[in-house]
Amino acid sequence: MTSWCSTPALTPDERLEVLDLFNRTEIELAREAIDEGRRRTVVHRGVGEHWLDVAGGHVRRYALLNEGEPASVEMCGGGVDVSLLAAILARHDTVDWWTRGEHESLGGTVVRTLHLLRVALPVTLEHTVAPIGDVRTFDPDTDALAWLAQNNAAFADHPEQGAWTERQLEERLREPWFDPSGFFLLELDGRLAASCWTKVHELHPDRFGEIYVVAVHPDFRGRGLGRMMVLHGLDALRRKGVTSATLFVDESNAPARALYESLGFTLERADSLIRFSAE
Repeated sequence: MTSWCSTPALTPDERLEVLDLFNRTEIELAREAIDEGRRRTVVHRGVGEHWLDVAGGHVRRYALLNEGEPASVEMCGGGVDVSLLAAILARHDTVDWWTRGEHESLGGTVVRTLHLLRVALPVTLEHTVAPIGDVRTFDPDTDALAWLAQNNAAFADHPEQGAWTERQLEERLREPWFDPSGFFLLELDGRLAASCWTKVHELHPDRFGEIYVVAVHPDFRGRGLGRMMVLHGLDALRRKGVTSATLFVDESNAPARALYESLGFTLERADSLIRFSAE
């Protein structure tokens, strides 16, 4: 019998068991076990509504709920568990549940879909865009505040990417994977106009690259800067020896999807956010 329980903070032993569960799940599924932000909560001993399924003194399954309007939850592995859903809805009137790839239909309403896209490197195009201005790499000591302002303006209405704080950026800059040589900035007219932050998944068996964040300030849209920065990022990933690159894009963002498709990206997986409400 499944027995889920929740805690606001993991004990040291629980934290290590959850991290081990993440690692084993990623090996089994050959993909991420849980959203990067939720993984970071566990790694950095963050407070949250941690849900554990424990049997024989060991953590068998794990999920993390983040407070919000409504609250959102994801289970390690990306599935939906009926007993966990019932336990959460006993506390929360409504919950948004992230699923990864195909999932069993349990009702609810899909309120958002993210597409995971992939492209083989190198990307060769018949027509490319000419560079506009000089692209340089990010300096954590001098560029953090300017990049935050540019990023937050570009994603003002985005549920995850907008309204980043200095602390949220600093957490990412301290991650083992962070490499400033893969973080590019474009200045125009003395202002930060666009950026492209890339990431290499060094510990993944396939060692692939990712367009982690690409952003164009609203004042500079319509100049082809997004396309130029993505191409710059993909070329930098190629030079680091990776043979494919991924990115996430909202299904509803038709202009961005069209851009990525024009560069050769194809759909690898669709992730859904499903809203469940208590009866």
